[in-house]
Amino acid sequence: MEITKKKSEPTKEDVVKYRGVKAMPFIIGNETFEKLGTMGTVSNLIVYLTTVFNMKSITATTVINVFTGTVNAVPLIGAFISDTYLGRYKTLAIASMCSLMGMVVLTLTAGIPTLHPPSCTIKEIGKCIGPTGGQLALLFVGLAFLVLGAGGIRPCNLAFGADQFNPHTEAGKRGINSFFNWYYCTYTFGMMVSTTFIVYIQTNISWTIGLAIPACLMFLSCGLFFVGTKLYVIVKPEGSAIISVIQVLVAATKKRRLKLPENALSLFNYVPTNSINTKLPKTNQFRWLDKAAIITDEDQFNSDGSAANPWRLCGTQQVEEAKCIMRVIPIWASGIIYYIPVVQQNTYAVLQALQADRRLGSSGFEVPGASFIVFAMLTLTIFIPIYDRIIVPSLRKITGKEGGISILQRMGIGIIFSILTMIVSGLVEERRRRMAITGSTIGVSPRGAISSMSALWLLPQLALAGLTEALNSVGQTEFYYKQFPENMRSIAGSFFYLGLAGSFYLSSILVSIVHHATAGSNGRDWLAEDLNKGRLDYFYYMIAVLGALNFCYFLVFAKYYRYKGSYGSTTEVKPASESV
Repeated sequence: MEITKKKSEPTKEDVVKYRGVKAMPFIIGNETFEKLGTMGTVSNLIVYLTTVFNMKSITATTVINVFTGTVNAVPLIGAFISDTYLGRYKTLAIASMCSLMGMVVLTLTAGIPTLHPPSCTIKEIGKCIGPTGGQLALLFVGLAFLVLGAGGIRPCNLAFGADQFNPHTEAGKRGINSFFNWYYCTYTFGMMVSTTFIVYIQTNISWTIGLAIPACLMFLSCGLFFVGTKLYVIVKPEGSAIISVIQVLVAATKKRRLKLPENALSLFNYVPTNSINTKLPKTNQFRWLDKAAIITDEDQFNSDGSAANPWRLCGTQQVEEAKCIMRVIPIWASGIIYYIPVVQQNTYAVLQALQADRRLGSSGFEVPGASFIVFAMLTLTIFIPIYDRIIVPSLRKITGKEGGISILQRMGIGIIFSILTMIVSGLVEERRRRMAITGSTIGVSPRGAISSMSALWLLPQLALAGLTEALNSVGQTEFYYKQFPENMRSIAGSFFYLGLAGSFYLSSILVSIVHHATAGSNGRDWLAEDLNKGRLDYFYYMIAVLGALNFCYFLVFAKYYRYKGSYGSTTEVKPASESV
């Protein structure tokens, strides 16, 4: 069934159409199997590229950073296509099939010997045969399908699930809350199972089986999604709200030579009657955008009072909504550098684990290197309930604020923890490397000597990475949700992923620059293939310094940030540091 848009008042017909409780198992099942199918493979990709495709760690790290960056960038495009052309259902359907195709292609690269390089033994260190152009091309095709899948699934799955409940009834509102809770629960569950069970099979039993299982799970995900089609409320696309922001920028540019009138009432004050956005007060920030609302002799109007050409004339409300986005951008930019320490836990921390003692106790059980990432997830999962139920109420009694502390303060604390993550990572790497160099080893791997230092020493840095995500990443999500206009909340979710994309791209650039600069200066590459011959700890400390500079940048913009709707005067705007 399809509806063009939600009505302002619920009717009996609406209640019959919304089958949230019945539709939720199919959507949750689709989400669970999709995460089980993709996350384990993605988290173990560094091992797959270095062991099966015989890539050097620098090359593999670059590939993963570019791949993960693109995966996080395309949701913004996916949200635009969904809102403007396809709608959420069709976007999810196409994206799910793309993810399935990606998993099938990756399985083939592992299962068919001619589609990957010959295996490399310890005796062949430095003589391993790399992948051919054709093998790399097929690998990148599989990764490209996964990128397309993520571009449609990430921005649409939450919103599509919420579409199944009537937002005008109490039962519908409770259903939406329940759906969000189950969504994040299954998301974490899928991540943890993938990075333990599936990663173990891939690393210790068979890459073919370990990739075939996720492909089968992705097939089940697609099947569940399509089985529930007759139950879904399918909202037709109504156009992307981001076009509204672009119209303001274009109109302001066209009228850049005009002088703003002294009386704000002389500006075009049209507000659409069907707008779901909160009425925003006129502000003096980014005043050049106000020129988009200057009425000239060339401007014409429709019968309802709207501008005939919205690319030349925009209402003041539309201008203020664009200003909300402009205010958020500097804060968003700080998140790019903030997340780089977390990126390292998905790449170099795994390589650290591979050259450390991963055995548990006397049983001799060896934990897969990529599975150590689960400790960051566990920390995040454990900390969030503690923060929500214990820390926030305690802080609320002290500060009198609903959230205990402001969102920006929470994000700032997260940045501090990200800096600590890199400092601790550097100290741990110093210890691992020193023990390997002094002869305290337990064997040799294709990468080099394995230090006798227990890989459990990596837990502090992983726990700190989990804490920084629980504070800053979750804070960012809430920040964008509350500071974006209401009709841009699907874009708000994509905005967070766009910041993550920037982090992975910047990390890739830093890795490349440091690799070439240090290898060329004195022959001691900080990011050598054998970590024992490099200085990964120096790289970590460098990122900590960048994080400290980023924290100073964040403090400047956070101090003068103006929260949406928290002020009511065009001449006097209260800074964030005073209003929260």
